[in-house]
Amino acid sequence: MKWIPWILILPVILIRGFTTLYPIGATLKNSLFDIKVLSGVNEFVGLSNYVNVFKDPKIISSMSFTVIFVVVSMVFHIILGVALALILNMKFKGRRFLRTIVLIPWAMPAVVIGMAAKWGFNNDYGMINDFIRRFVSDFQFNWLINTGSARAAVIAMDLWKDLPFFAILILSGLQFISGDIYEAAKVDGANGIQSFFRITLPLITRNVITLCIPFTLWRLTTFDLVYAMTSGGPGEDTSLIAYRITMEAFTNLNVGYAATLAVMLFIVMALFSWFNIKVMSKMSD
Repeated sequence: MKWIPWILILPVILIRGFTTLYPIGATLKNSLFDIKVLSGVNEFVGLSNYVNVFKDPKIISSMSFTVIFVVVSMVFHIILGVALALILNMKFKGRRFLRTIVLIPWAMPAVVIGMAAKWGFNNDYGMINDFIRRFVSDFQFNWLINTGSARAAVIAMDLWKDLPFFAILILSGLQFISGDIYEAAKVDGANGIQSFFRITLPLITRNVITLCIPFTLWRLTTFDLVYAMTSGGPGEDTSLIAYRITMEAFTNLNVGYAATLAVMLFIVMALFSWFNIKVMSKMSD
């Protein structure tokens, strides 16, 4: 009778296996072909697509900004997320209300945030420049036209959206720290800064590391914010790799090339996942 449960769940296993393995296999296959839908091209090219990726200036630009985007965003997620979590962990009137409203940006769709940011950073009627002109009357600056400021704006909006959720998850770790530890440290003469670096930070390090892996993977697959906010501009300077994959597949209809980029992104994400498993296993020992 031990085989009965397996028979009952077999349809689910088959469906789930097919919907998972078939797209991966099809993408791997397509990455070895030059498939251009508009021109009707569909020929085997082997690893040529993979070689061409590193010769394509658009892809190089996308890769470089993706690295900058992920690294800078995660550094500020950690620093500001821990700071916000410490604030939310303090005892003050209205704390529950603040914990609730702080999650509003995270609950908003990234496309909505991107569209609002596109208007907000506009030089003529945007909220950002309007605020600055209250102090500098003749201020003029096109945030989304200049490379540096456009990249900074994209990173800032990504932080504004997901930082509260990161902080709330850190807060959950802070609440497992017993107050008796801080009382004992206070009796021994430790001040607030010493308590943070010698008690709080070591005890939440595992929680922070655990969160960094999935948040990094989410940064790698960010598409909708860039699509709605800058459309990859100016030029290709804010084009993240996930956005470039989408453009190659559905705008340029260059399916083989898009599949190649998707496979490479999949390999990077698989390596991050493997690293996450290794780190978590070492920390649990």
